[in-house]
Amino acid sequence: MKLIKTLPFFLAIIGMTHMGLAEGNDADCPDCVAPVKKAKAAKAVPHVYPTFGSIECLDPAFTKLIPATAKIEKLAEGFKWSEGPVWNKKNGVLYFSDVPNNVVFQWKEGVGTREFLMPSGYTGAAARGGEPGSNGLTLDRNGNLVLCQHGDRQVTRLNANGQWTTLARYWQFSRFNSPNDLVYKSNGDLYFTDPPYGLVGNVNDPAKEINFSGVYRLGKKGEVTLLTSELSFPNGIAFSPDEKTLYVAVSDSKDPVIMAYPVKADGKLAKGKIFFDAAPLAKMGLSGSPDGLKVDKLGNLFATGPGGVLVISTQGKHLGTINTGQPTANCGWGDDGSTLYITANHILCRVKTTTRGQGF
Repeated sequence: MKLIKTLPFFLAIIGMTHMGLAEGNDADCPDCVAPVKKAKAAKAVPHVYPTFGSIECLDPAFTKLIPATAKIEKLAEGFKWSEGPVWNKKNGVLYFSDVPNNVVFQWKEGVGTREFLMPSGYTGAAARGGEPGSNGLTLDRNGNLVLCQHGDRQVTRLNANGQWTTLARYWQFSRFNSPNDLVYKSNGDLYFTDPPYGLVGNVNDPAKEINFSGVYRLGKKGEVTLLTSELSFPNGIAFSPDEKTLYVAVSDSKDPVIMAYPVKADGKLAKGKIFFDAAPLAKMGLSGSPDGLKVDKLGNLFATGPGGVLVISTQGKHLGTINTGQPTANCGWGDDGSTLYITANHILCRVKTTTRGQGF
């Protein structure tokens, strides 16, 4: 695998310094005998993005999280299936996957979108269909990009020098299905889901080596622990702010739910329960199913599902919806933590909130 030709830009955005030009008078100008008064800099005019969709309030508590004036801003489009947005706080860059096209893109305010990494999830020589690219993305505590790679069926890390490290590929000598989404616990353990979406034949693919879809923990020493095998299609994954609960979305059209698992002292999971049932929304004909999810500092869930992004209280009450009108894959906090970036089908968009994301 190799980085695309914009690697120098990559190195710059993850912390390398850049050169600047010194200011001063032109010494060759005979009239420049006195300091020239600097012109007053023009105030930058923020770019105005087109808006679409709607924001639906179902409970007064929703207004404390998303203002009534909020809009869904369309930042970019033209992707095949956008996924896994993650924000680089240090450099103000958003990374996200286009899974079928096997690409990671980056978006930056004032710059726009450009390819960052290709291939992102499948590095084999033989052409293949399905969903081969990277899916969920996150950053480790050192700012390295960590990817769930569908096609290569592993979790990997990309460092600042463009070097790759495979973090997890097997459970008990069997290849994973296709790692989908991931989240770090504050102690450095990495939790991830492993449904079969990256396999060309899905659950019936002959290359499938594990007969279930698991939720796993990757320990700091590289050990992989199976946490649960009870879910049909585990997908998005996130911790509550106190890390006592692990939420896992289940993208099952017959049983679309979000599960909540108590986290034991040793990091393993106690018996889970249904935290939110999205079946009533799906029966209304709304597009999408439980997929990616994130948590704000108050513990509210911002979870993709039928209709767009569902805002759900800590008690599992549906407070409102960011209606994208698209099957919506995932979301992630960015900027100062109050902006929710959303990957909705072929679109990258955002909503300004009045809450703050966990981790900001």
